Amino acid sequence: MDWLGPEEWSAVALSLQVSFWATILSLPLGIFVAYALARWSFPGKQLLNGIVHLPLILPPVVTGYILLLTLGTRGPVGSFLADWGIVFAFRWTGAAVAAAVMAFPLMVRAIRLSIEAVDPKLEQASATLGAAPVWVFLTVTLPMALPGIVAGTILAFAKAMGEFGATITFVSNIPGQTRTIPSAIYAFLQVPGGEGAAMTLVIVSVVVAMGALLLSEVIGRRVAARVGGK
Repeated sequence: MDWLGPEEWSAVALSLQVSFWATILSLPLGIFVAYALARWSFPGKQLLNGIVHLPLILPPVVTGYILLLTLGTRGPVGSFLADWGIVFAFRWTGAAVAAAVMAFPLMVRAIRLSIEAVDPKLEQASATLGAAPVWVFLTVTLPMALPGIVAGTILAFAKAMGEFGATITFVSNIPGQTRTIPSAIYAFLQVPGGEGAAMTLVIVSVVVAMGALLLSEVIGRRVAARVGGK
């Protein structure tokens, strides 16, 4: 595609890389948290629910600053990890962490609603036949909640692709290292003559976002039809 220059290609490739790892690595935790909120009763449940959804309410810059204070090389967690050679601040891995944090609420919400839609009587019936709780989850709950898991995963990926505020605060805007599509758009708009490149990336962002929404809808319906035996 000649209409994408080297800088634009770099931003697109990095965004795809960041979004992929942000989504894949947060998916197991997202399923666990969604199941806990949907099925378990425990002290601090509402607090956990609030923490999970906090990135949706806080300004993204605030979330990025909290990540910087926590995971930066001088932060309590970041300094410990740095001693082991693991650094997130001002690295693409940090961009993946920021994107994962911002996309996590959407993933958890979609999966939680899908799990809550599963009839608990089906789980209870499997348990009365002697199935262990983990086996009940893997053979009953998880397959029936699959449409929501697929939808939540795709929506989280799309959200990660568009993350800007938390990312630029936590890992800055370094070309070829942390400059994702939103950061590149911002950078292009700061220089004379950069409007064309910015508009190209805007179009890419819109296409990816709409494609993700449509894909989520189509796959969700197909998976739901298979689960329902239609």
